[in-house]
Amino acid sequence: MLSFYRKMVLVGLLYLAEGLPFGFVYVSLPVYLRTRGVNLVEIGLLSLAGLSWSLKPLWAPLVDRYGRKYHWMAGALLFLALAVSLLTLVPPAGRLYFLLVFLCTLSSATLDISVDGYTIELVEEDELGPANGVRVSAYRVAMIASGGGLVALSHFLGFAPAFLALTLVFLALCAVVLLWPDLHLPSKTRKSSSIIKQYIEPLKDFLNREHAWVFLLFVLTFKIGDATMGSMIYPFWVDRGFSRLEIGLISGTLGTVATILGSLIGGGLVRRLGLFRALWMLGMSQSVSNLGYAYAALPSSGKYAVYAASLVESFTGGLGTAAFLAFLMRLCRKDMSASQYALLSTLFSLSFTLARATGGYGAQALGYAGFFFLTFWISLPPLLLIPVIKRCLPPEPDRP
Repeated sequence: MLSFYRKMVLVGLLYLAEGLPFGFVYVSLPVYLRTRGVNLVEIGLLSLAGLSWSLKPLWAPLVDRYGRKYHWMAGALLFLALAVSLLTLVPPAGRLYFLLVFLCTLSSATLDISVDGYTIELVEEDELGPANGVRVSAYRVAMIASGGGLVALSHFLGFAPAFLALTLVFLALCAVVLLWPDLHLPSKTRKSSSIIKQYIEPLKDFLNREHAWVFLLFVLTFKIGDATMGSMIYPFWVDRGFSRLEIGLISGTLGTVATILGSLIGGGLVRRLGLFRALWMLGMSQSVSNLGYAYAALPSSGKYAVYAASLVESFTGGLGTAAFLAFLMRLCRKDMSASQYALLSTLFSLSFTLARATGGYGAQALGYAGFFFLTFWISLPPLLLIPVIKRCLPPEPDRP
């Protein structure tokens, strides 16, 4: 029986590993590609590799059914090391490069599944609160390190040594997983043969609800303005002539910290304002922040306008996410909470990834200022659904 503190160390280590690929793919890679002259359309389309994260529930049962969790972790980390090491050696365009990025995200998604499954089996019910705090903190720290931190490091060393450093980190983590006996605990997962019960029933229950199409439309579109703009933020910073140190520190690192603060404050505001008022107010703040980037992209705007736009957009994105996740939880039936939350999260992630993939076309056609302005208008229609959703759901309980 492992001690509480030993479990928290394990959780922290595993979620550090889990967060590294996400920061690399969504922060470091776009900066690297733009500095190498890759066009905006191709950078946007590379976001399609993120479909691996969206669709990971499709092969999650395989991780439960075959092998041990640490086998999957070690294999995923090994393939991550391979993919990252090759990304600076292969010309950054074309089919082979996309396949390497896809290998990176597919390995990352598999790592997510195995780490999440191991953690659920490891932690007792009365340890969930501290464990969730540790895992969220470790994941965010890893995102900062492999995103803004890696970009800042490349300012001094160049991208090839920086990517090599991340490769070595993945290899070291793979060795730890293989050699640390605490990670080799027997699985407690019951290997059910009923795929229908596991996948189909939560979806069938949700679609049989009255007004299900309204809920699905809102889930698919609430963050669409944010997502459409998101894939072009780091190429914009590169094209405005910012150093990699500035990009890594301001947008990558301080931006992530602002998102965390926004999420924490947003959670408190949901409780204080109620869900639907929070969706309105925090969703509108999320939309308006896109105008900050539209202003910052004007030729007359200075670098401090870009700094401010980045921090405000990150902070309000966290606010909006807090309200949105609370809404997802409100939609789920108590007796199907995990399955339906996973289903809704997957649908949201899918639309988020597809929206990011279109960003390059918009930025190339309209320029950055026009494109960022357009994303503000794209973000508004989902807010009009909030009164309809409020009428379709049972009333909220009175707040204390």
